[in-house]
Amino acid sequence: MSLDYETLKVIWWLLIGVLLIGFAVTDGFDLGSGMLLPFAGRTDLERRVIINSVGPVWEGNQVWLILGGGAIFAAWPPLYAVSFSGFYLAMFAILVALILRPVAFKFRSKREGAGWRARWDAVLCFSGFVPALIFGVAIGNVLQGVPFRFSPDMHIFYEGTFFGLLNPFAALCGLVSVAMLVLHGSAWLQLKTTGPVAERARLFGSVAAVASILLYALAGYALWAWVSGYAVTSALPVDGPSNPLLKTVTLQHGAWFANYAAHSWTLAAPALGLVGALLALLGLRLRRELLAMLASTLSIAGIVLSVGASMFPFILPSSLDPRASLMVWDASSSHLTLFIMLVVTAVFIPLIVAYTSWVYHVLWGKVDADAIREDRGHAY
Repeated sequence: MSLDYETLKVIWWLLIGVLLIGFAVTDGFDLGSGMLLPFAGRTDLERRVIINSVGPVWEGNQVWLILGGGAIFAAWPPLYAVSFSGFYLAMFAILVALILRPVAFKFRSKREGAGWRARWDAVLCFSGFVPALIFGVAIGNVLQGVPFRFSPDMHIFYEGTFFGLLNPFAALCGLVSVAMLVLHGSAWLQLKTTGPVAERARLFGSVAAVASILLYALAGYALWAWVSGYAVTSALPVDGPSNPLLKTVTLQHGAWFANYAAHSWTLAAPALGLVGALLALLGLRLRRELLAMLASTLSIAGIVLSVGASMFPFILPSSLDPRASLMVWDASSSHLTLFIMLVVTAVFIPLIVAYTSWVYHVLWGKVDADAIREDRGHAY
């Protein structure tokens, strides 16, 4: 049985959201733990405990990033073309950070010198902070609109600069992302470690939870007060060709909140972002490890979903030519491509989830500092 084109477009919009949440949740505690490394770990042994808490799983967690990039390339080619060319320098900075991270993991313990290990610890902290910040900055720019346009023959022109991405609202979104992932990393360290490391993680995580709540609320207010949203003023090209220039779009104050007014159930997304962070704070303060981890996960899901709920059906607005804004309806691949990809996804995503769940089950439990001290059973 074949699904109609409109349904397939919505399904793939949802699947992209699932992949983004999967990446933010799994790789998020890796990045958060890295940012906390110089602060939650005071001695070399404590820092090795932190590194080994993510050591067995960090490589597998990046599968979600690869899946997300591949899905965008196949399902939304214009989105891939515009975002990967327009955000080229920003993505290059992320790539450098993500390349440095495995190098730091592998080389940190190759020598005993305190200075050598301190430098690699700084690299791990840097490689956690930079992606967290830039991903948030990218979302902030997407909400404001990206400076690109199409020529009549659909040639893409991007007219922004790297430093133009670093505007106040985007920087605020970047701080939301950093606070969100520091909270997530703290919840992970409380779950996987004991003693002083877990206690320091609990302290920093409590601060990050409060910061996440305040910054996310401030970003929501700023989005309402200072950022104009986009609205389609012509008939929606639901089943039409993938040509963004066949519609008319205007900027309207409060347009990013129209979906919440029209469909009140979408308010669950921002509510989950705030309530999840609050419950994570409660879990950290009460030393309820699973509560903190699950609540932090829900907070991340809520924050990511709130962006999608605000923008739907837009996926990449254009600040140069609003008419060129990419939407769910006019930026997708063909019906056949989406259907074949959906069949493949239905087979392989459950396998990935099952394998990942099995790995986490096998590696369940806290990192043993004594085993690390005696070099038994740990990689780093």
